[in-house]
Amino acid sequence: MSVFENTVNAGEKISQTAMLELTTSNVWMMLCIALVFIMHLGFACVESGFTQSKNTVNILFKNTLTPAIGLVSYTILGFNLMYPDFADGPGWFDFSGFFLNDNLGLAYNPSFTYWTSFLFQAMFAATAATIVSGAVAERVKISAYLIFTILFVGFVYPAIGSWTWGGGALGDMGFYDFAGSTLVHAVGGWGALAGVIVLGPRLGKYVNGKVVDKPGSSVPLATIGVFLLWFGWFGFNGGSVLSADPAKTSLVLVNTSLAAAAGALGGFLMGYIAFKRLDLGMVLNGVLAGLVGITAGADLMLPGSSLLIGFIAGVLVVLSAMTLDKLKLDDAVGAISVHLTCGIWGTLVVGIFGDKAGWSQFVDQLTGVAICGAAAFGSAFLIFFLLKKTIGVRVSAEHETQGLDSHEHGIRGYTITHE
Repeated sequence: MSVFENTVNAGEKISQTAMLELTTSNVWMMLCIALVFIMHLGFACVESGFTQSKNTVNILFKNTLTPAIGLVSYTILGFNLMYPDFADGPGWFDFSGFFLNDNLGLAYNPSFTYWTSFLFQAMFAATAATIVSGAVAERVKISAYLIFTILFVGFVYPAIGSWTWGGGALGDMGFYDFAGSTLVHAVGGWGALAGVIVLGPRLGKYVNGKVVDKPGSSVPLATIGVFLLWFGWFGFNGGSVLSADPAKTSLVLVNTSLAAAAGALGGFLMGYIAFKRLDLGMVLNGVLAGLVGITAGADLMLPGSSLLIGFIAGVLVVLSAMTLDKLKLDDAVGAISVHLTCGIWGTLVVGIFGDKAGWSQFVDQLTGVAICGAAAFGSAFLIFFLLKKTIGVRVSAEHETQGLDSHEHGIRGYTITHE
């Protein structure tokens, strides 16, 4: 026993222990913030790799500004809107003011500080907007996209999130979403679907009833992006434990990785059945599908359930992509299939597997999916529709054909020339 321990009384020992636990959990949460932040690089790589080389700078431009806009708008408005003080009990809307205010200091949470909580949640908010970016790629006006991002991250996402994570009505009803299969991924997916509908498909995507492939610029880059996202998901789900609790954190990380692996296998097998080829794109999206699918219940599942959830998500992402093409809904990178379809699946399975399995919980999950879906899709569609009627949402046919890089940015993403 050290001299210090001999000189403190029991109350001081408890205080020191509590401070050690706070420090440990806070450091873990800050590490998770860094992991979630690196996911934006993953999204940038996936989206630029899966889209045409003539639009690479445009994709990277959007993916650089999206987290920047997300952080600023979430600072000014989003955090207070998402985590209000529902004065009269759980409700649907409350607002406590602009900007950040650390009134509670270290008393904010026994596991982390106010500032840590804000930054972790701000990274989630920016992720929801990034989902939209990939789906509407290669034909959306940059001005329209940026305005949409400000409104979606500043108002829509935090308002819907407050209904569960902010102590609102859905959480009080019993709806459960551990790390955001619905509140982050499906909300972003609904926004992407609204954008795709308003924009319409890329020129030449659907010709005479056939789907025309538009080869991406870099398969290696897309693969790197998926592995970066898988890596970042350890922070996305692991940080959602909201402490460094060793038992729960380790279970969440095991379930997260197993679902991703099973999703890759599901995408591989379903892709081979559907297309009679070894489709790397479906394997990569299968990984992401498994990750999205486990996110709502990563803290509730046994590893065997996580494998099944991930595998089915990998199958669903292929079937969803095929269905969207039949409906002529052009998603440039498969974001709707990954985040919306598998986000819904991941949310519903909370009522099928794990600690909360049961008919009553399933109904709560289904109700939450429907309410959040209606709000997210309705809001996003309205924003895109108003933008279409005012400043326009789509680039000209000439610019789309020749590429957005040269027309909107004046530089190309790939400048290799052959002499």
